[in-house]
Amino acid sequence: MKAKYDFSKGRRGTVLPSSGNKVRITIRLDREIIDWFRSKVEERGGGNYQTLLNDALITYMQQQEEPIEEVFRRIVREELHAVQ
Repeated sequence: MKAKYDFSKGRRGTVLPSSGNKVRITIRLDREIIDWFRSKVEERGGGNYQTLLNDALITYMQQQEEPIEEVFRRIVREELHAVQ
């Protein structure tokens, strides 16, 4: 290990550029929503709760006439069926 490192040419920001399809935002959600999505990811054996949440929102957008409660119930059923 060096005694001193030169960071004079260093830059702030992400190491890897984003794909361009996603936008970083700040959003406040209820703890129970985040905990629920995290638990579903753990039940599936891993993954990313944000991806699962994103998929749920996309599904809702595609079926706007269906109430969000029904969309979430359907997604939960599909996920439970996938792991059984």
